[in-house]
Amino acid sequence: MREVSATELMPRFRRVAAEKKHDGTVVTEADRAVEAALTRALPQIVNCAVLGEEMDPTEQRRIWQDADWFWCVDPVDGTANFAAGKKYFGISVALMHRRRSVFGLVYDPNLDELFFAAQGGGATMVEKSGVSRKLKPQPAVKLGESRLEIGRFKRLGRLQLALRAHLPCRHVSQSGASVLQWCHLAAGRIDIFLHAGERPWDYAAGALILEEAGGRIATLTHDDYWRTHDAEAMWEQSVIAARHPALFDEWKRWVRMHY
Repeated sequence: MREVSATELMPRFRRVAAEKKHDGTVVTEADRAVEAALTRALPQIVNCAVLGEEMDPTEQRRIWQDADWFWCVDPVDGTANFAAGKKYFGISVALMHRRRSVFGLVYDPNLDELFFAAQGGGATMVEKSGVSRKLKPQPAVKLGESRLEIGRFKRLGRLQLALRAHLPCRHVSQSGASVLQWCHLAAGRIDIFLHAGERPWDYAAGALILEEAGGRIATLTHDDYWRTHDAEAMWEQSVIAARHPALFDEWKRWVRMHY
């Protein structure tokens, strides 16, 4: 991951122009270059299909619905930040079996931090110095003292109004890179997370990392986040998450009360 970042991503930082895709999101030459490099490399580790954010939408859906094993890749999450020269973006890779992540890895090229997890094996963070540490639940805080990250705030409807009228937490921010938000939640840098709708490449690695670090996840309407039998529902799903089970219960109650 570091090699791909060093050769395909960071040399293009602040040197490429952004363009709009058919769905209105932003893409750059760097997204395509990183995805191409990972699409070549990953099948050499586990030989299966690669579902990438920048590939043909029809092929994306075919892999998502039909493939037994596949890699799920977000080559540059936080592309808008990348294109604007802001240092908050990451690369995400997950190995999925029947739409359930079994391994996930996220790399932050600006801080040179690596987060990874295997299903049932816990989550680990590797710092720039090379020191690694297991990610474990931090001491719980009350909702009123928590730090919230939000994604797609304008799509939250009534929740947006409720958050504006009465913020239930101490601090709120919207950083614009889901894959890092998941990892910062797992590492205890933020406490709670709310997102109006993520695609598989946004959550495949990060959600596993958070769960393996002791965090909890649901959607706005379902407690079972990994509804693997429902490919359509999982293609874009909302997120309610917290780094600690007790805080999660409090946060989920508040969100659903105002949803």
